[in-house]
Amino acid sequence: MSLSRCRRAVAFGSLLYLVFYFAAMMTQTAMTLLFGTAAEARVPELDASGAIAAVLGAYFVLYPGSRIRTWIFPVFLVRIPAWIFLGLWFLYQFIEASFGLLSASANGGGVAFFAHVGGFIFGLLVARLLARAGQAAPGEQRRSTA
Repeated sequence: MSLSRCRRAVAFGSLLYLVFYFAAMMTQTAMTLLFGTAAEARVPELDASGAIAAVLGAYFVLYPGSRIRTWIFPVFLVRIPAWIFLGLWFLYQFIEASFGLLSASANGGGVAFFAHVGGFIFGLLVARLLARAGQAAPGEQRRSTA
């Protein structure tokens, strides 16, 4: 990732990242309170991964054509468009979250998948709103070195 792209990635600032964090946490909390048991509602929640999912949602809007180097098991390294990679990642998170509604043990030991889903959607929407308002400009479609 180039230095200028890194600067644009953090251009939203720490305050918006904090908003991403709380939006993702509220999504998971709402789903737990609506569909979980009383015992599940008493489990403390700390969810930085939901905030990262919000950043990924913003990346999906701002850099959809950038290419992400991805390891395909067992040996292949390929570059695929960000919109495909992040779209498949989001689909996986959504499916796991949906299975988690059926059984708490279905989603792999307490992973807050709805925080990932809510964070991604929130980041996507915020980036779109900021791009429309001229506060964030979608980046150029160069290859990522990451």
